[in-house]
Amino acid sequence: MACPGFSRYSAFPQGRPTVYLAPDFDPRKDAEVLRLAMKGLGTDEKTIITILCKRANVQRLDIALEYKTLYGKDLIQDLKSELSGNFRSLIVALMTPLSEFYAQELHNAMKGLGTDENCLIEIMCSLRNYEIKRVCNSYEKLFKRHLENDLVDDTSGHFRRLLRSLCTANRNENQIANKEAAFNDVKDLLRAGELQFGTNEPIFNAVLCSRGFEQLLLIFEEYERVTGHTIEKAIKREFSGDAKDGLLAIVQCVRSIPDFFAERLYKSMKGLGTDDKTLIRIVVTRCEVDMVDIKEAFFRHYQKTLESFIEGDTSGDYKRCLLTLIQS
Repeated sequence: MACPGFSRYSAFPQGRPTVYLAPDFDPRKDAEVLRLAMKGLGTDEKTIITILCKRANVQRLDIALEYKTLYGKDLIQDLKSELSGNFRSLIVALMTPLSEFYAQELHNAMKGLGTDENCLIEIMCSLRNYEIKRVCNSYEKLFKRHLENDLVDDTSGHFRRLLRSLCTANRNENQIANKEAAFNDVKDLLRAGELQFGTNEPIFNAVLCSRGFEQLLLIFEEYERVTGHTIEKAIKREFSGDAKDGLLAIVQCVRSIPDFFAERLYKSMKGLGTDDKTLIRIVVTRCEVDMVDIKEAFFRHYQKTLESFIEGDTSGDYKRCLLTLIQS
């Protein structure tokens, strides 16, 4: 269901969050309450959840500053020492500036043996230009390395080229939808794929990584009109592996970012075990953006509420924290 007041081709419609700037915000009072919640024997986890899950990220950072001013202690370090497990990971994520959190997630996805390609795809394919630029700056500040270089070193083939293109943050987000230009791009895509033996991957890369979302919606519509099938079907025919998954993620984000994240949340919890890293990352990064829309998409696709999935897949303070973040 589209958000009211936005055109069908609105590239970045205003989402509906579940966490807002708290009214009558007093960071000093919150810092004092958090100190009491962690002082002495035992920890008042309920108070920590009540405060930190009902403040926007910028307000949490103000609380951390007041905490250091009042007590000469680092709030994140105190929280780490008092909490444990996934609950601690979730709270620490909430206390991290968003661009730094994304940078840390990308770094963790590439460090050590193996690569979490799904994390790379989720972040790089869903962020806007200015967000990618901020993440690149935070990455360099935190790790003294360029994000683009690490992505190149850790991936290969067309997937590497796709991530490198996205890393430039050069999508034409101000592009006015133009049907003639869309038809020309469709012709180029057909010549690069279905109308030849083999695939000219750079053409797909150029179109999907540089055109604005409104223009891409027109391109997808025109592609289906001309060929009788979706662009997704064409990508599945022409690509494989991580390159295919990355291109399909871009298409899904263009069509509906809430649908994209609803599916990611579903996959993080379905079956045996829980992908807690993905669950935490999406809840933390989308609760101030469009979590209401994601919850609606989740119910529409899976006929169950996101709350019920979290209830059944998590427990304790971790569960209470997640549920608090996704409830308006």
